[in-house]
Amino acid sequence: MGVAHSDLHNDLSSSSSSCFGDRNLTKLGLGDLPEACVAMIVENLDPVEICRFSKLNRAFRGASWADCVWESKLPPNYRDVLEKILGGFPENLQKRDLYACLCRINSSDDGTKKVWIDKRTSGVCLSISAKGLSITGIDDRRYWSHIPTDESRFSSVAYLQQIWWFEVDGEIDFPFPVGTYSIFFRLQLGRSGKWFGRRVCNTEQVHGWDIKPVRFQLWTEDGQYSSSQCMLTERGNWIHYHGGDFVVRESNRSSTKIKFSMTQIDCTHTKGGLSLDSVVVYPSSCKGQLKRF
Repeated sequence: MGVAHSDLHNDLSSSSSSCFGDRNLTKLGLGDLPEACVAMIVENLDPVEICRFSKLNRAFRGASWADCVWESKLPPNYRDVLEKILGGFPENLQKRDLYACLCRINSSDDGTKKVWIDKRTSGVCLSISAKGLSITGIDDRRYWSHIPTDESRFSSVAYLQQIWWFEVDGEIDFPFPVGTYSIFFRLQLGRSGKWFGRRVCNTEQVHGWDIKPVRFQLWTEDGQYSSSQCMLTERGNWIHYHGGDFVVRESNRSSTKIKFSMTQIDCTHTKGGLSLDSVVVYPSSCKGQLKRF
């Protein structure tokens, strides 16, 4: 029996030498894993974790560039999304480069729209500036003016002094991936500014929003509709007011068309002192990440 055990040990030692050369099995580490195996591991991580693990060793660094890893992190229709925001598809880029491109804030439509993807979920997000919306009376300086500010990703907001008929409309035609999305109006009661380097918000002109609620509506070309009402009460802070949800279903359509509005058209009183920054579209699963000043 002792002889048999000795022969088995010699056979295993011989096999180990043929597979791993003269290296000692007890000294093998993560760096000895084949790159294909590492790629299968990192494919199950989120993009932020992949970038962190790429610093471990050469195998993880090589696997972090594999197209098979990053294809699963891109939106399913990433080609349509890139063609929409770039005007064409960059054929010479690797999947990791495409992902990095989509993570950046990409401007389109003369800078009135910005598109990016959430770094952890790969959900597509879109923002439309006040200049990309249809606003009643926007060209009349008695009512509206555009104010430069560093509190907007568009570097300016629309500010309402006073008006009787308040109406803001907008349209989106974009290849959103399949999923559920939420629309928000980013508003502030008051006008932001700086005083000796500190943020201040002038609310002297704020009036009329606590008398009747604002109405939000949303329509899609496939018949979806939502409507809600909300009183605007909080002053001095940017708030994301929910304008409705819509669902993009699997279909042959390459693009989704949406219309939305925000109105307060009770002409028995004026309303004013409102800053309008933008309208944002987020995957409903990511809406908790919306920031406020």
